[in-house]
Amino acid sequence: MQTVTLTPKRSPTISIEAENITPDAFAGKSTAEIGAITAWEGNEEITLADIFDVAVDGSGDAAGTKIVIDGDVPRVKRIGEAMTAGEIVIKGDCDMRCGARMSGGSITVEGNADSWVGREMTGGEILVKGNAAYYAGGGYRGETCGMRGGKLTIEGDVLDFLGEHMCGGEIIVKGNARLLPGVLNWSGTITIEGDTTLPGGEMKSGTIFVKGKVLEMLPSYRDEGTEEVDGVTYRKYTGDLSRNGEGVLYVSV
Repeated sequence: MQTVTLTPKRSPTISIEAENITPDAFAGKSTAEIGAITAWEGNEEITLADIFDVAVDGSGDAAGTKIVIDGDVPRVKRIGEAMTAGEIVIKGDCDMRCGARMSGGSITVEGNADSWVGREMTGGEILVKGNAAYYAGGGYRGETCGMRGGKLTIEGDVLDFLGEHMCGGEIIVKGNARLLPGVLNWSGTITIEGDTTLPGGEMKSGTIFVKGKVLEMLPSYRDEGTEEVDGVTYRKYTGDLSRNGEGVLYVSV
């Protein structure tokens, strides 16, 4: 088992591209080797040692590697990108695209996550204990699929376009979701325990549960009456009919 602790040394004003902060990249490496891994701060190539104090305890493969980021990193992007195994714990906030394209392992964000958390992930699990911004579990610009597998849980609120272009996997939001969750969905399941607005716009397939209120409903859904799922009675809607969609939207009654 290997534990790598990264303690922020400064608060950068320009976002840092740090897609190499993964158990895959850190596995079996020494303090010096991890500190020498490169990142980009604007157009300047830097090393992880330029922005973090690095401490390594033990050694292990990717599955046996845990990374602890001990503090807020609101200007550090792409943490955990494409990781296949292991664990990352961020003890604070993080910047955009945390866990993008990950296929395995777990990420816990103890603060808030910026936009595109879980972007196009295919497996693994992400837990955000605070709030998330735009396009959580969605696809990046020009992508036809967002989240494809795995599980994304957000304990707080989330902004617009949750699960945009979702093609699989599961998203749970324990707070509120703002505009158009599940927009352009193809598959997967979204559960929103709070309130939301205009869920399932242009959804082709997939399932959305809303346990709070739908503050504004799209007119392009067919009311199918009530249905009980896991002991909860919902109003069931199918659509989006504007796309000849076969998605299912359940709204708590």
